[in-house]
Amino acid sequence: MLTSPDLGRTDGIVHGFFTRSGGVSRGIYASLNVGLGSKDDRTAVLENRARVAALLKVAPGALVSPHQHHSAHAIAVETPWDIADQPRGDALVTNRPGIALGISTADCGPVLFADEKARVIGAAHAGWRGALTGVLDATLVQMETLGARRSDITAVLGPTISRANYEVGQEFVDRFTAADGTNARFFVASDRAGHARFDLPAYIVARLTAAGVGTVTDLARCTYADETAFFSYRRATHRGEGDYGRLMSAIALSGA
Repeated sequence: MLTSPDLGRTDGIVHGFFTRSGGVSRGIYASLNVGLGSKDDRTAVLENRARVAALLKVAPGALVSPHQHHSAHAIAVETPWDIADQPRGDALVTNRPGIALGISTADCGPVLFADEKARVIGAAHAGWRGALTGVLDATLVQMETLGARRSDITAVLGPTISRANYEVGQEFVDRFTAADGTNARFFVASDRAGHARFDLPAYIVARLTAAGVGTVTDLARCTYADETAFFSYRRATHRGEGDYGRLMSAIALSGA
């Protein structure tokens, strides 16, 4: 797994942006696929998730993740839930030790949050739709309800598709510029007429910074470009593959 120095030095908090290595899945899912919604063998997926939990030093059942649907909904977690009863949402927050908050991605932006002083953590799945409609802001609001302060929060963006590999149509550009004219700065012209390349990582960082987050960093790793390390929905689509694996990014409070 990859870690961030900014989160790594926070006391009593363990985190990881997991790569695709270290699991038991095979084929296009090789090897650490955590996607419950993928077509991978479920036994393999559960074993992979148990390995993630072990590295985070929590029980397998204490690694929770939501049923993601590209929303701006953030959930406060008080107790773990069964994987068959995942609530719908795209971000999680908690102040309870021993619970690992996990979100899955395969090009979208995984963001992990921590307020060391208040001992409040969060995890958000920020694809273009969720980022545009406010999932990051919703995560911060939920963290504040548990006592966090934005100026004390560290937010780290994990492996995400880069601008060089994220081509979009004009209607996509229009959606962002209609929401805020200054969003035009996150697009550059593509080689194809009527298309542009979107800088999702820069957009996420800008939203977090504008929201008043104290420390914002980006690991600057592209999921599309690095096939050895990461799954990528867009890469799988371009190749005509029937499915794709999912990466896990997770964070937990240690201690009693």
